[in-house]
Amino acid sequence: MDIFAKKISEALNLNARSVDNTLQLLDEGCTIPFISRYRKERTGGLDEVQIARINEMGERLKETAKRKETIIKTITEQNKLTPELEKRINDCWDNTELEDIYLPYKPKRRTRAQTARERGLEPLAMTIMMQREPNPEQAAERFVKGEVKTVKEAINGAQDIIAENISENERSRQTLRSVFRREAVITSKLKANRQTGRQGTEDKAATVGGNSPADKAEKYSDYFDFSEPLRRLPSHRLLAIRRGEAEGILKVSISPDDGECVERLKRFYVRGCNKCSELVAEAVEDSYKRLLKPSIETEFATLSKERADDEAIKVFADNLRQLLLAAPLGQKRTMGIDPGFRTGCKVVCLDAQGNLLHNETIFPDFCLSGRQNGNAAERINDMITKYRIEAVAIGNGTASRETESFIRQTLPSTDEFLNDKQKARKEQKSDKANILINPSAKNIQLFVVSEDGASVYSASKTARDEFPDKDVTVRGAVSIARRLMDPLAELVKIDPKSIGVGQYQHDVDQTKLKRSLDMTVESCVNSVGVNLNTASSHLLTYVSGLGPTLAQNIVNYRATNGPFASRSQLKKVPRLGPAAYEQCAGFLRIPGAANPLDNTAVHPESYKIVERMAADCGCTVAELISNKEKRNGIDLGRYATPTVGMPTLTDIMAELEKPGLDPRGQAEEFSFDDGVRTIDDLRPGMVLPGIVTNITNFGAFVDIGVHQDGLVHISQLADRYVSDPLQVVSLRQHVSVTVIGVDRKRNRISLSMKG
Repeated sequence: MDIFAKKISEALNLNARSVDNTLQLLDEGCTIPFISRYRKERTGGLDEVQIARINEMGERLKETAKRKETIIKTITEQNKLTPELEKRINDCWDNTELEDIYLPYKPKRRTRAQTARERGLEPLAMTIMMQREPNPEQAAERFVKGEVKTVKEAINGAQDIIAENISENERSRQTLRSVFRREAVITSKLKANRQTGRQGTEDKAATVGGNSPADKAEKYSDYFDFSEPLRRLPSHRLLAIRRGEAEGILKVSISPDDGECVERLKRFYVRGCNKCSELVAEAVEDSYKRLLKPSIETEFATLSKERADDEAIKVFADNLRQLLLAAPLGQKRTMGIDPGFRTGCKVVCLDAQGNLLHNETIFPDFCLSGRQNGNAAERINDMITKYRIEAVAIGNGTASRETESFIRQTLPSTDEFLNDKQKARKEQKSDKANILINPSAKNIQLFVVSEDGASVYSASKTARDEFPDKDVTVRGAVSIARRLMDPLAELVKIDPKSIGVGQYQHDVDQTKLKRSLDMTVESCVNSVGVNLNTASSHLLTYVSGLGPTLAQNIVNYRATNGPFASRSQLKKVPRLGPAAYEQCAGFLRIPGAANPLDNTAVHPESYKIVERMAADCGCTVAELISNKEKRNGIDLGRYATPTVGMPTLTDIMAELEKPGLDPRGQAEEFSFDDGVRTIDDLRPGMVLPGIVTNITNFGAFVDIGVHQDGLVHISQLADRYVSDPLQVVSLRQHVSVTVIGVDRKRNRISLSMKG
């Protein structure tokens, strides 16, 4: 079996054969969603998370293998590679240990020790290191020649060699790592040349927008004189400290007890108590201070940052998954409103498929421009009736609460419209006599929708391609409406970093972040499935086996030939070959297809199994799907084969139970407290409705309708100890919170969910 499979199975405690098969499938180009959904027999039923970890570890092991090749080649070129050394390198799979082995042979910049070696002082260094020479000065006299002018220079050069040898010794480095791991303390202090924001009242009043250097520094006031054991430091604090360091505000160091570290090293290298021992002790201290400590500190700074990045990326990915899998409103005719004070409210009307039918700008009484374009309430009512609007989506940005209140007061009821129409007919005076009454007008649903990322989308190439003749404000309103109808389909068009979830996303490793978020989006898209006849090219890009080119080819084929009638028709799409078809077909849905299985997660490769089941039951596939009694009578064991086992058969039956069902549920209406509009309306003790907008390691942010999210600290999430906020809350969850503190100067709101 492949050594990678053995290593991974041991590390993850998974069956080695399952891991080996998974690695083979990944090497064959299979995607993680496809493997987890349709190759359970080969993987032993591994889920997406396990397969993703196998994939990640496999990539790391490949990188380590390449690194070992480079190391062996470099040492070989130096004519220093021995069979024993080569075996050690080949047997080593720990990157830190591998670099320790390589360190003495690693090309480096010119060092003091290298200079001393060139001057012929290495034999003297070995003599001193053995600590048997009673008179090192006398021994050093033999080396006073050429560039070495004095005995002191000779001894100093020998000590430089000893110091470097100690710093490159594996035992030295492992000893220090052990101490750092247990005892290292991270310390941050305000840089001496930085100005803080601790000003007088007049100075603060003179600062505009909080953008002065003093105000920027004040954000990090908690870390002006801060220290904490590194092993206990939460990831969000570490990232905050590192951001302050990157901005030139904080000076950061990581250090254990220096005295203990030096003493531990001396135990290894100092033997006896003669003059040579004293020189070795001095070299140990120099090695620690000048070489070892900076190296190990950098190593731990890097490792701790990587761990913090991984935690932050996991939080971001978890939030993104919840956001993408938020319950959709579904195919309903929707009005989208991008609120505004100065420029008015941009209103769009979409049909049930999300196509733009109409757009205009209205100016309710709260608008500051003074412009008039007729009665705003009347315009809203006319649009609701004309386009048979079933739901209204309002962006949660500027003027959101005012717009929400205006719409709630404006929304028509069927009785009002009927009365108006009867009166108009009687008086023969009003255009309302010709109004087409919307029978569901009194049942219109109203939602406040997050605007995060809408402006990014509206200025993107994707938006320009969709609406080339519309300005950014119209595109933004369309995005608001669509993300209510189907959050997943709309949010995949936006860079996840712009959606407003996660913590310190701009401070973490961007390559890792992108890879994690792309995998999250791909997982969400494929877990829900995609309507082949309505999906945008952007959404299709994330379907297993597809990419930008094939996704666009599908859209182009659809535009030329009309809607897809069957999954098999995908084979006619240019450049979509058998491999891509195998990977994508099961995740694409065709509602109303002649073959009902085309609107399920049953893969085409399993259609014959379902057809055989139906034939054995004496019915059609459609009848089998609709008849629970017939399905319950099926003996799955009759259909098992060497390649199709019970996991696949069980999945097929589960899908026939709920064909085409969206797993995300249904969107629910929500209303903020009408008496609370701004932060000035808040008082401690108030109990308010809210929506969870972001989840971090230290708590959850909740929108309570005052244009500034409040923080429910992790200690305030429940009446019990909470180690992970995700155990208690989920993104977009409707919650009830108590106001426990309001800091109007810093625009901070503290909330509690206890009780």
